Amino acid sequence: MRIGELSRRSGVPVPTIKFYVREGLLPAGRLTSPNQASYDDGHERRLRLIRALLDVGGLPLAAIGEVLRVMEDPEQPLFDVLGAAAKSIAPSRGGDPGSELEDAREDVAELLKRKGWLCEAGSPGGESLAEVLVALRRAGHGSFVELLDDYAAAAEEVARADLDYVGRRVAREDLVEGVVVGTVLGEAMFAALRRLAHVDASARAFGEEARG
Repeated sequence: MRIGELSRRSGVPVPTIKFYVREGLLPAGRLTSPNQASYDDGHERRLRLIRALLDVGGLPLAAIGEVLRVMEDPEQPLFDVLGAAAKSIAPSRGGDPGSELEDAREDVAELLKRKGWLCEAGSPGGESLAEVLVALRRAGHGSFVELLDDYAAAAEEVARADLDYVGRRVAREDLVEGVVVGTVLGEAMFAALRRLAHVDASARAFGEEARG
């Protein structure tokens, strides 16, 4: 298909498609003449993934580019693809070194030990969690840490559901894309569901005025 049809089918404007090609986010089409290129269903699929990561996942283009780079490397284990996707969601902001952050890191390490999770406290996710705990304490809500195990239990259930979804894929391309979609868009979906659950819980606890 020509770029105009690709634009129509994907909903992405032609100038944006050309920009993605220049930035290396989208492979160039196959040249059919000096001024014409042909695109296929793979280009449309990639465009839809880029827009989903950008519009729903909220990732910056630089992060999307890094995730796509890892996805395209056939030598990359799925575990590393998952790590790249997770890092793109919540990169560490490089919290101020000090006792607060160190205490929070200890809390994270203790949580991982209690849960028996096979991950490091110093991983991007661990650092992000430590920074959240610091922010909670600075805001006067340090006791929120008491909910860590409840949150972790819910996260385990969601993680198992994510991996079950990925496990239904057979082709590596589908597996890799499933990992990225499940990590990035699954994060957005869980946040939306959590907001809905808050409304329901508030309505049940405090009455009809809490609805909406």
